[in-house]
Amino acid sequence: MRSSLLILLFCAGCAARVVTPVPAPAPAPVQASPATPPVEPPAATPAAQAPAPAASEPQSTLAVSASGAPVAMPSPAEVAAVVTDAAVRENPCPVDAEDEDDEATAATDDEGVSEEGEMQAPLAPAAPAGPLYTADLSEEALTEAWKKDPATLGSMSIGFVESGRQINSVRVPDDKDWLVVSPDIAYGTQETVDYVAAAIRAVRAQYPNVPTLRVNRLSTKDGGYLRPHKSHQNGRDVDLGFYYPTAEPVRERERERYIDVAMNWALVRSLVVNTDVQMILVDKRVMKVLYDYALSIGEDKVWLDSLFNAGFNSLIKHARRHRDHFHVRFFNGRAQELGRRVAPLLALQPDQNLMMYKVRNGDTLGGIAMRHNSSVVAIKKANRMRNTFLSIGRRLVIPLKGPCTHCPIPPPVQLPPRRMPPQAEAPALVNTAPAASGKLPNPCTPAAPAPTPVAVPTGVPSGLSTGR
Repeated sequence: MRSSLLILLFCAGCAARVVTPVPAPAPAPVQASPATPPVEPPAATPAAQAPAPAASEPQSTLAVSASGAPVAMPSPAEVAAVVTDAAVRENPCPVDAEDEDDEATAATDDEGVSEEGEMQAPLAPAAPAGPLYTADLSEEALTEAWKKDPATLGSMSIGFVESGRQINSVRVPDDKDWLVVSPDIAYGTQETVDYVAAAIRAVRAQYPNVPTLRVNRLSTKDGGYLRPHKSHQNGRDVDLGFYYPTAEPVRERERERYIDVAMNWALVRSLVVNTDVQMILVDKRVMKVLYDYALSIGEDKVWLDSLFNAGFNSLIKHARRHRDHFHVRFFNGRAQELGRRVAPLLALQPDQNLMMYKVRNGDTLGGIAMRHNSSVVAIKKANRMRNTFLSIGRRLVIPLKGPCTHCPIPPPVQLPPRRMPPQAEAPALVNTAPAASGKLPNPCTPAAPAPTPVAVPTGVPSGLSTGR
């Protein structure tokens, strides 16, 4: 028993023996940019005098060196700043694998940009004090018109582009200047339809022989979810095709090589100048072709950069799977403001008392109906559903039995000024008369000799030419 105890103690001593660690090779130092100073370990302070770390700042991590002395390590935020800066300097314009189009993804949802939705960002930085675009309608007149004849109010854009619908929509008419590809999903607000027509006709005025432009999807007649898009719900979005040398569209993948750049730039310029456009989404390769062409014909570079290269504030933005069309979104001052003012009155028209709901994990049709004071039968009818199966992310139209007290309402809309190009300066007038003081306008230029007066023959009235 005693020998067993000695053996056990001896083995425990072997296990407790400290082995000197082999130092790992030092990592290659990361050279910080001038904007990011190198991280230096903070000086050690006595424990009694060390201030308490702020709750909002990450604390530095303490590591133990081979000698046993504690060494302060930089915080994760400091390390991330240095690494990120080095990565940006190495590749300032990284391209995600998702940005490379392929045939498999081209047929899927084409709304893959963060700017697509509106529920996270207000449309205007400052809220107007009252109605700006429907000031002709008092609250009493609006309520009365909504009760008796909603059609007299005109088009209304309800909710958001990614969670909304439209009332009193208008279909894009047939016209010689454009081709309506899918008439059943070519409905928008009156303002959107007017903007599309104005932009296309401006191109026709500049290029009389321009081919017919394809007008693709807008919204359904009542709005709401339009598969497979994320937006296109409340009548303010439209997909416009490209202008090609002929009326037939090109089916090649690299559309930027085949489009008529001059006509497409004329379309983009017309949208910017003649409409209240909110954004234009298109592939970055098409953007580059348009930008380079506009610069080559003398467009102002500062103005072009405000359209193409202003980050979040750009009007023309890159979007994946938009290599064959423009996705255009408009501000609708009157339609948006009417939709916002009518939202509390929807219960006065039972057929229009609807809300949009996005299906989440764990939802059932019965649970959705119970939470929103509706019924399964009404929801199935409103969404043309044959069964009760739901898919996560689907947006449903929910008929309500009373006022909606928790429906999201967009902020008041205030149209920003249109981004007009700078006016070309008129050529300076050259004053050929001598200065009154006798000084030359430019001291480096010798004075020109005075012109020799021409003698007028006798008998010829002054001011008439003697030449035949």
